[in-house]
Amino acid sequence: MLTPQKPRLGFWQLWNMSFGYVGIQFGFALQNANVSRIFETLGASVPDIPILWIAGPVTGLVVQPIVGYMSDKTWNRLGRRKPYFLVGAILASLALLVMPNSPALWFAAGMLWIMDASINITMEPMRAFVGDMLPDEQRTTGFAVQTFFIGASSVIGSLMPWLLTNVFHVANTAPEGVVPDSVKWSFALGGIVYFLTVLWTVVSVKEYSPEQQRAFHGESEQPQSADVSQLTLDAGRYTRLGSALVAGGLLASVVIRQLSWDRGLYILSFGAGAYGLLQLVAAHRYRAGKKRGLVELIHDLNNMPAAMRQLALAQIATWFALFAFFIYATAAVANHHFGSTDPRSALYNEGANWVGVLMSVYNGVAALVAFALPPMARRLSRVKTHVVCLVIGGLGLGSMYFFKNPQWLIVSMIGLGIAWASLLTLPYAILSSVVPYRKIGVYMGMFNFFIVIPQILAAAVLGLLVRTVFHGRAIDALLLGGASMILAAVLMLRVQDQRGRT
Repeated sequence: MLTPQKPRLGFWQLWNMSFGYVGIQFGFALQNANVSRIFETLGASVPDIPILWIAGPVTGLVVQPIVGYMSDKTWNRLGRRKPYFLVGAILASLALLVMPNSPALWFAAGMLWIMDASINITMEPMRAFVGDMLPDEQRTTGFAVQTFFIGASSVIGSLMPWLLTNVFHVANTAPEGVVPDSVKWSFALGGIVYFLTVLWTVVSVKEYSPEQQRAFHGESEQPQSADVSQLTLDAGRYTRLGSALVAGGLLASVVIRQLSWDRGLYILSFGAGAYGLLQLVAAHRYRAGKKRGLVELIHDLNNMPAAMRQLALAQIATWFALFAFFIYATAAVANHHFGSTDPRSALYNEGANWVGVLMSVYNGVAALVAFALPPMARRLSRVKTHVVCLVIGGLGLGSMYFFKNPQWLIVSMIGLGIAWASLLTLPYAILSSVVPYRKIGVYMGMFNFFIVIPQILAAAVLGLLVRTVFHGRAIDALLLGGASMILAAVLMLRVQDQRGRT
C-alpha cells in the first residue's frame, strides 16, 4: 500500500496559512522600534535599557518550549496549533493597547514581559504549522511566505509613529514622563491588526488530523516509539550535570557580587543554576517513574538532532548582533547621527522616528528578498545561501558606525534586510526537515533558546561595555554587532544540512 503524500498547497492556501504573521510582526515591529523610547521617556537611562529588556526573552525561553510541547499533543475542535494562535492573539492585543499608557517604568517593564510572552504563544506554533501542513520540498517556500509577511507588516509597524506624525499630524512630543500620542495610537492600531489577522488564519485554515499525519508518515496506528513510557535516560548523568551547573551558578553569582561586576551578569549565573536545577528535578522524577512533562522536555533538549546543535552557535552570534541593533538603534542614531541624548528634545524624537523608518526599510527589503531565497538555495544550497546573506548583513550593520549622514543609513538597512530575510527562512527550513514530525512543535520552541540566550547575553554584556569600554557611545555596540554577524557566517559553514530539501 502506497503512503499518501502531503499535497502541495497553492498560493492562497500558503497566504492564509501564514497571514497571522502580519499581526504578529506588526506588534513585534512596534515593540522593537519603540520600547526603548518608552523606557527612556519614563526615566530609564541608556545604560540601564538592556536590563529592562530581559523580562521578555526570559519569558520566551520558558514559554516557547512549553507551548510547543503542549501543541504537539493537542487536538480539539479548533485543531492542533490554532488554539494557541487564538489565545496568544487575545493576550498580545490587550498588551499592545496597555503598553504605551504605562504610568511608570516598572509597569512598562512588566507589560513588556506580558507582551513578549503573548507574542511567543502565537508565534511558536505558527513556525511548527509550516512543518505540519507542507511537504518537505515546499517548506522553504512556506517559510519564505512567512518572511514576506514579516517584512511587509514590519514596514508599516515600524513606520507607524512617523506616518501618524507626518501624514496625520498626531503629536510626536509630550510632557516629561508621558509617551507621545504618535506612539500610543500606533500601539492601539497594532493591537487591532494583531487580533484580526490571526483570527483570519484560525478561521480560513483546516489542520490535518492526527490520523492523517500518521498516514502521511507511513504509520497505520500510534507507534510504540511514540509512547512516553518507552523513554529512557541516564539519571545519574543528569544528577551529576545538574549538580555541577547549580554549584557553578552559585559560585559565579558570589564572584559577581564580591567584585561588583555588572548586575546583568546575574542573569547568566542564575540561568546556569536554574538549568542545573531542572536536570536534578528531571532525574528525580524519572527515578520516581514520572516520565511525562518536564522529564520528556529535558530528554528532548539533551538529545537535539545534530543539525540543530550545529545551527545553535551561528544563531546565537546572529541574534546577538540583531539585539545589539534592537536595543541600541534609537540611542545610537539619535546621538551619533542627530546629536541629541535628551528624550524630550525635538532632535531626539526626530532621530527616534528615523529609526522607525530604517526598520521599515530593512523589513521591506526582507519582504522582497524572501521569494529569491528558495531558487537561490536550490542553486547554492541552503547553508551557503545563508552564509552569503549573513556576511552582507554584518557589513550593513557595521557600516552604521561610518555613515555620518542619516540618509545613508538606508544602505546599511538594505544589507541588514538581506540577512533578516535569510534568518527568518533558511534555519527553520533546515530544522523542520531533520526533526521528528511528532516533536516539531517542541523543537521549534527549543530553537528559540538560540534567540533568547543571545538576547540575554546582549543585555548583560552590552550594558557593561557601553558604560565602560564604549564610554556611553551606543553606536559602538552596533559596530560590535556587525562583527558578530560576520562571525555567525563563519560558524554557519560548519552546519550539515542533512536532508538538503528546499
